[in-house]
Amino acid sequence: MESLALRDDAIDNGATIVGQNALQLIAFSIGEQTYGVEITTVREIRAWNGATPLPNTREFVRGVINLRGTIVPIFDLRARFGDGQTTPTKTHVVVVLSVGDKWVGILVDAVSDILTVSRDEIHVVPEGNAIDAELLNGIVTHDSRMVGLIDLNAVISGTRLDA
Repeated sequence: MESLALRDDAIDNGATIVGQNALQLIAFSIGEQTYGVEITTVREIRAWNGATPLPNTREFVRGVINLRGTIVPIFDLRARFGDGQTTPTKTHVVVVLSVGDKWVGILVDAVSDILTVSRDEIHVVPEGNAIDAELLNGIVTHDSRMVGLIDLNAVISGTRLDA
């Protein structure tokens, strides 16, 4: 029953209901790991062109970009997961997402595909990795690979987006 509550929470925080029992996600990679977010939160996918650094920000905040008049903070997802900062190349991308009424960008290695998964396939994040458990809503298996479902609110927590 505990996993069902987590699944419902994952649905509420980031899963588009497609049909009766399916979720549609956009998947992206950080190294060998695959992660996904609700497709309806995605506003744009753009090539990495740098960001303007801000003083006194956490390691995982790369800076901001001006996206057609909107200032968008860019989060380095690799650094957010505690794996050190990304050394971006022209092949890296920024996925611009809406989180509540704010827009944020996450720097990832590559966007891989769009997944449709059953909500029954969402599993609880195993204990043992505190960062993953804190930043993920769940895990699904798709085509023999594990996909971590990103909790966007947790990823941006601890940063001053309201300032």
